[in-house]
Amino acid sequence: MKRIDRIYQQLEEKCDALKKDQLLEREGFSADDLADDLDMLRNNVSLELNNLVRLGKVIKIKKRPVLYIPRDTVKKNYGYIIDQTILDISSLKELYLAREKADIGEDEDPFSLLIGSDGSLKKLTGQAKAAVVYPPRGLHTLILGPTGSGKTLFAHMMHSYAVYMKRMDKNSPFIVFNCADYYNNPQLLISQIFGHVKGAFTGAESDKQGLVEKADGGILFLDEVHRLPPEGQEMIFYFMDTGRYNRLGETEKRRQAKVLIIAATTEDPSSSFLQTFLRRIPVTITMPSFHERQAKEKVDLTKYLLSKEAKRIHKDIKVNEDVIKALIGSVTFGNVGQLKSNIQFVCAQGFLDSMDSPYVNLYVKMLPQEMKEGLSLISRNARENEEISNEVGKVTVITGEGSKELVDDDVYELPFDMYKIIEDKANLLRQENVDPAEINRFVATDIKLHIKSFYQQVTKRPNMKLSKLVDERVINLAEELRSLAESMLHKTFNDKFLYFISFHIDGFLKRKSRLNAGASSSHGRLIDENEIEYQVALKMREIIEEKLKVRLPKIEVMYLAILLVSANELNQKGKVGIVVAAHGNSTATSIVNVTKELLGDYNIRAVDMPLDISFKVVLGEIAAAVRQMDRGEGVLMLVDMGSLYYFEEKIREKSDIEVKAVDRVSTPMVLDAVRKANFLDMDLKSIAASLKSPQNSVEEEIIQASKNQGKPKAILTICSSGQGAAKKIDELIKTFLGDITDEPIKIIPLSVDGLNQNVQELEKKYTIIASVGVRKPRINAPFISLEHFIEGEGQLTIKQAIRNERIHIKNGQSDMIVRGLCEDSLKMMLTYLNPYRAISTLMHFCDNLQKELDVHFKNTTTFRIVVHSAFALERAVRGEVLQYKDGVTDEKKGMLAKVKNASQVIEKEMNIQLAEDEIYCLVDLLQDEFADRPQKVISH
Repeated sequence: MKRIDRIYQQLEEKCDALKKDQLLEREGFSADDLADDLDMLRNNVSLELNNLVRLGKVIKIKKRPVLYIPRDTVKKNYGYIIDQTILDISSLKELYLAREKADIGEDEDPFSLLIGSDGSLKKLTGQAKAAVVYPPRGLHTLILGPTGSGKTLFAHMMHSYAVYMKRMDKNSPFIVFNCADYYNNPQLLISQIFGHVKGAFTGAESDKQGLVEKADGGILFLDEVHRLPPEGQEMIFYFMDTGRYNRLGETEKRRQAKVLIIAATTEDPSSSFLQTFLRRIPVTITMPSFHERQAKEKVDLTKYLLSKEAKRIHKDIKVNEDVIKALIGSVTFGNVGQLKSNIQFVCAQGFLDSMDSPYVNLYVKMLPQEMKEGLSLISRNARENEEISNEVGKVTVITGEGSKELVDDDVYELPFDMYKIIEDKANLLRQENVDPAEINRFVATDIKLHIKSFYQQVTKRPNMKLSKLVDERVINLAEELRSLAESMLHKTFNDKFLYFISFHIDGFLKRKSRLNAGASSSHGRLIDENEIEYQVALKMREIIEEKLKVRLPKIEVMYLAILLVSANELNQKGKVGIVVAAHGNSTATSIVNVTKELLGDYNIRAVDMPLDISFKVVLGEIAAAVRQMDRGEGVLMLVDMGSLYYFEEKIREKSDIEVKAVDRVSTPMVLDAVRKANFLDMDLKSIAASLKSPQNSVEEEIIQASKNQGKPKAILTICSSGQGAAKKIDELIKTFLGDITDEPIKIIPLSVDGLNQNVQELEKKYTIIASVGVRKPRINAPFISLEHFIEGEGQLTIKQAIRNERIHIKNGQSDMIVRGLCEDSLKMMLTYLNPYRAISTLMHFCDNLQKELDVHFKNTTTFRIVVHSAFALERAVRGEVLQYKDGVTDEKKGMLAKVKNASQVIEKEMNIQLAEDEIYCLVDLLQDEFADRPQKVISH
């Protein structure tokens, strides 16, 4: 057990040994108390206790001596009397007694404090009050509503109302449990709710009290209750019927508790619960989304949340009318929770800009682009725009007065003092003489990441945004396919893979009805069918066809296999490591500590070089540090003097890791390096080049050019076996290179097995100018993932890499990659048309289409248009035409005219005319392709 964990455990045990009144008198324990118990040095104990305070696990009580108490112990004994952002207090006893006097259940109806209680929430509060007072102990209730709409707060108000009406004691428990925290482990989830006996399952070393037992006499709030497995639902509805339950591992239901169950879910109850469970819940309350609230309520919620920030800042906030509109308009899917997150970010930026001012000023210019778009959205709704204007002035002054806290355990409260962090970091940077503009930029970036990270963690809905774009059943199917791929390939695939799979299936479903199902699905092979990824893709096809009742063509299986290969790269990408080495006893350590304090615990290490230590020893330490910091993307070495800069090659040899060195290190340079490596995901070469002076960059280019002079040039293609996809890419790149340059460049296919060893040998013979495939080798050259290569985005990267080697590039743009993919497929698909003639005409058609629509197609878009059009031409030759049955809008008519103009080349070169119904099908394909993209389609 780590030292910090031992200290926390000892503190917790000492506090738990005292009764509630005894602990209130004692208030906590000092570092001396714990040091004596654990036989540790007091300084070490004090250090770890302060670390626990910063982590939010322990509260510091500023007395003499200083006392400490676990935050969970305070919650367990006295409720949520200390805000999560507060790290230290002057007296626990005084705070508790003051809170007892101010209990909101004592003198006013708690529901009257809710914004909208006499508006959009009026009917709901009536339902809630009736449920609470219904004899003998209230009615169990289900609260429905989207994430961030206030379900937890509403449940709190029901408990406060029960106290207010004296249906429950003022010390009655209100226990919150999020079922999603344990949904992967149903046994542990049920154990949390009902408790367990010793030996009930592996790891159950003693009896444990459940939440039902803790909630006796009060309310148990089950959030995300749809995560309860069927057996858990059965146990809950038996308990609701009888008041009896048993702990996990017990055979008889002998235990009893009087608990009112309030459950909440974001899901449709009819599809997420057993009907027997739903029948036990007589009251269902549906919370409105933020957009369903009245304009006045939206303004009042915004003002209330701003006043809470003003109270924390201890300054008034002057907010422009358009900022309030932008904040309201920028709420898309997160409701009040998202509004709160946006307000916290804007206030943090305003606080940073106004640190020397008596107030905080919020104005439109400081808002990020996504919030400015919210202002535009509100401005287009004339009625709401006017209603909001009537509620606010041109400038509104928000004070911290009257911002009464309704609950203390709001999950959307930041678990850190954001404004103290801003102040401390800005002061630290000032001491390092960093430019004020740089201070603002670094701290703003850091705060944005803090808030974004916290908000994502709280919502626990990583696919929230995806669900707005793709049908829920597709997301669920994609999750199942990811699990299959992980079990068959023994790998873990991240959420980006989930997005790719979801979008691909969704795209297939949208276009399947418009493709000719009767046409041949044969095609040229894009990946070797013996590869394991292809076998997994076949299994995926079985599941997709079974779940969606569709027939998946072989070309789609090929694409899934390529996606699986490409996904390896998504998972393997690490971050560039950083080593700071400087002469002196603590120079490097000081710079690194400042960096970690400001930007978090990034993959960075300091190497101090006292002047009395031999250079040989120092070199060994640096090499060891480089090995420790490497995550597969190489290590950036930042040094104080040029002497170390010139030992880059030696350190590379000693550590066997790609290293780039930059001299004249300073605190701003290290901050900039971490920002580029961690937040901007720049590669090693790009970071080093951006940090170096122009003189150093020129010197390096000259040295590198002299090393590479005379070597033949090569491009590597990499797949899991060195066969299949790598050979296919080999053919395409050869064609592409022949189209853009006359100089010889060798294409070398490689397997991922022993990749870096093989690359080292090849670097002795060749100048490797780029690599394409599923894994990035350790070379100082651009890498294009298979995904980007198939999409066509890698085309310019290869072209630029060739140009960097001073190889002559022919004029003009090559379309050989997509032409090759289309040609291979059409050769096997077409029955009546000449594929070679057809491909030339259809590529010409795509060029015309891009000009007409003023867009630039990705390779995959071109491929789909060519294949679709080829089938349409085959049908025209056979005298068959698809009947277009969807509705025709003005937008479709407008695009129809443009597609007709572009298709004239088909009539001219092939003497075949596409019917209007066929063109409408093509219009739909184009609209589906660009539905979620900007007006100007992203080009290569």
